[in-house]
Amino acid sequence: MNIEILVVEDDEQICNTVKKFLINAGFEVDTCNNGDMALEQLYSKSYHLVILDIMLPGLNGQEVLKGLRKISDAPVLMMTALEDDDSQLKAFNNLADDYVTKPFTMQILIKRVEALLRRSGMLKKEIVVGQLTLFPELYQVSYHSNRISLTPREFEILLLLAQNKGRIISQESLITKIWGYDFDGNEGVVHVHMRNLRNKLPSGVISTIKGVGYRLEDAIDET
Repeated sequence: MNIEILVVEDDEQICNTVKKFLINAGFEVDTCNNGDMALEQLYSKSYHLVILDIMLPGLNGQEVLKGLRKISDAPVLMMTALEDDDSQLKAFNNLADDYVTKPFTMQILIKRVEALLRRSGMLKKEIVVGQLTLFPELYQVSYHSNRISLTPREFEILLLLAQNKGRIISQESLITKIWGYDFDGNEGVVHVHMRNLRNKLPSGVISTIKGVGYRLEDAIDET
């Protein structure tokens, strides 16, 4: 699975250096140098992690962060020259996940990125929910050690539910994270994929909370 990261930084040299190191570490990277453009990008595409400067042209990083949190819980790493306590507290109050001050080494930045992605479940080699085991890097899933064949889209839906096990994922959030903000299909597409996915999984693994969304339950061994 490709992990997509957005870097929002107006210093061209820093931005290009961060992008280069992230790509070398195996990530897909987009960049923005303006707060307004960054928020537009975040509304048009779903990212697994965002690296965000505070001092930006247009909307500042704190405002971008607040806007992002209305639509996404993707990990956010603040990358800024502002090292005072007030700036850091404000960032964490706006639900930033980590904060690194300039200057920093690229190696440390990459390790912080990897730590955040592990915490969110994106870098785990496998995710276990009851008797279900998902292998994100291989797009494979097994139940009680028996492999279940899923389409890429079905696997992405199941992975999203597994990463949020026990939490309700709204249909709107599911569409946004799986199909993207520019999805122009109808909700029937989601229902078809969900029905096909359910038919391949043990009964009761995916619950529908009427009028709210979907939730992944423990897959209990029925033997």
